[in-house]
Amino acid sequence: MTTHPPRITELRVERYRALRDVTFKELTPLTVLLGPNGSGKSTVFDVFAFLAECFQVGLRKAWDRRGRFRELRTRDADGPIAITLKFREGPDQTLITYHLSIDEGPRGPFVSEESLQWRRGRAHGAPFKFLDFKNGSGSVVSGEQPDELDHRIQEELQSPELLAVNTLGQLAKHPRVAALRTFIIGWHLSYLSTAATRETPDAGPAERLSPSGDNLPNVIQFLQEQHLERLTSILKRLSERVPRLERVDAEVLADGRLLLQVKDGPFTKPILAKYASDGTLKLLAYLLVLHDPVPPPLIGIEEPENFLHPRLLYGLAEECRAATAATQLMVTTHSPYFVNGLRAPELRVLYRDERGHTQALRASDIKGIQSFIDTGAMLGDLWMEGHFGVGDPLVNAGVPSSRNRL
Repeated sequence: MTTHPPRITELRVERYRALRDVTFKELTPLTVLLGPNGSGKSTVFDVFAFLAECFQVGLRKAWDRRGRFRELRTRDADGPIAITLKFREGPDQTLITYHLSIDEGPRGPFVSEESLQWRRGRAHGAPFKFLDFKNGSGSVVSGEQPDELDHRIQEELQSPELLAVNTLGQLAKHPRVAALRTFIIGWHLSYLSTAATRETPDAGPAERLSPSGDNLPNVIQFLQEQHLERLTSILKRLSERVPRLERVDAEVLADGRLLLQVKDGPFTKPILAKYASDGTLKLLAYLLVLHDPVPPPLIGIEEPENFLHPRLLYGLAEECRAATAATQLMVTTHSPYFVNGLRAPELRVLYRDERGHTQALRASDIKGIQSFIDTGAMLGDLWMEGHFGVGDPLVNAGVPSSRNRL
């Protein structure tokens, strides 16, 4: 039986760096962010990373790593940083809204407001907050199906810098709160480094690739021991894209370290992974993430085109879409070849307005784009020809698009 992962349907970010006030509505299972350098793609990606870190290591560490209000809050803006997620736990489940506002005082960052709300009973009734906290104190309604008529439990957190969802979500009596906590803690945000994938780590199986990919041999070892059929399928996909590649092995050395080796068909002996191509290792890492036996509920990938042959990117886009049967993906890219593998609703074009704030436009909402696609055009080609009207660094700099230069 297929289990449906939670899906984020909308994201609103306020006063987070260049994201003065931007909303991404009707998010698709695969959402790709496209735009020139400095348009805000990485900042959107970092919103997810910041939220995950708040749950994993705490607000203060996540805050300090990013330079506090001085670097995090939009220039010339007042008020707290706010993140609002709308999500469903399943395809037919009630829409839940999570809101988090973070401010800073003399003693550091604190959660000025945090809430979870949904509609129960009356389809057109007003939503009610079954978790509602301000400055470290508030109330929560427990149970599987919290209702506005149920008893509210008053709670006081040990510190206003603690997240109520992260704290109360560890208690079995708050399953709806716990579900969101589990969802966010489970996110996988990839910052793959090809140098890291060449490491020779200590032996020991690892169920999931690390953000940098430095435990790649350990994941191979885990799949060899526990999911050999899945590993065989992954390597088959890899060999279809990398000419002559025969297999990838993880071997335990005498000193307890784990050595990754790549075997090419024409040669008798395998080579060490540190001598394999960047593209081979990076594509292998992406396939391991996308075909995880127990996939994370959300996967973020930054610029997958780096080190990969352009002709592989269309297929990688299709791999990403296929993976959304079990997860949700957020991808940033500059590559028209990757964009050619997308559908218009999956693509968001980012650009800066005259005030320097990031704006987002769905490709399917750009006039004329769907008509071009209906006649066989591809999104990446339309972008390169200047049909989007925004998100083109040359046009924004006053240089005519290729379409207008013809």
